[in-house]
Amino acid sequence: MHKLLTQADIDTYQRDGVVLIKELFKDHVDEIRKGIEYNMENPGPYAAENLKEGEGGRFFDDYCNWTRIPEFEHVIRSSPAAEVAADLMQSQQVQVFHDHVLVKEPGTSKPTPWHQDGPYYFVQGKQNVSFWSPMDTVTQASLRCVAGSHLWEKPVLPTRWLAETNFYPDDDTYMPVPDPDAEGMTVVEFPMEPGDAVAFNYDILHGARGNSTDQRRRAFSLRLLGDDARYVERPGRTSPPFPGHDMVPGQVLRQDWFPVIYKR
Repeated sequence: MHKLLTQADIDTYQRDGVVLIKELFKDHVDEIRKGIEYNMENPGPYAAENLKEGEGGRFFDDYCNWTRIPEFEHVIRSSPAAEVAADLMQSQQVQVFHDHVLVKEPGTSKPTPWHQDGPYYFVQGKQNVSFWSPMDTVTQASLRCVAGSHLWEKPVLPTRWLAETNFYPDDDTYMPVPDPDAEGMTVVEFPMEPGDAVAFNYDILHGARGNSTDQRRRAFSLRLLGDDARYVERPGRTSPPFPGHDMVPGQVLRQDWFPVIYKR
């Protein structure tokens, strides 16, 4: 296994669906910060401002920019992330799904809503991992994950963060978004330094508090796929949508769009 990991880390990831990986992007912090600044100055087609009128601060997010931001591509291809992902997923190869930037400026009280990423995506499979890495020291604005929620019988209904409407029809396929704190669920969160990363399964319920500190909270996320990842249709437009992909259910994701970046 990679030197950043222990067998206990892999076991924890397989059991709980979430584990902290110290220093995963430690050697790339300045590079990622540069990429984030470029991203915020030159947002892509999916960029969003997630605050309503009158809410203080700024909550910016954007995704699917790694092919146009050289710093992101270099980090994806040269950092230990792909090899660490293969170990955590117990996969023979690793594909890129997409990148995601989330920035909460000082004084942003709005929390990141509780959600699972998997129901938004057009991909299905147990071998997957997201890395969430802050580019600033975080304590109260760190990622919060419900351990073991990737094993729930039903997925959580995805919603739009700003409009607070459902992504798909509300039927028996999905469960309503729970309140983990009120319901006594096991929520894990970690104080983190720049370049540390939380690794979590796409089906882990997660969110984050607002940023009431006087410093920025810039986070870079990387979504990776393993051997069993397959295209699946959802009852509505997915996020990211990736229009014009021409894939069919059960297909391995096309490698010209989602390249393999690591093989054992």
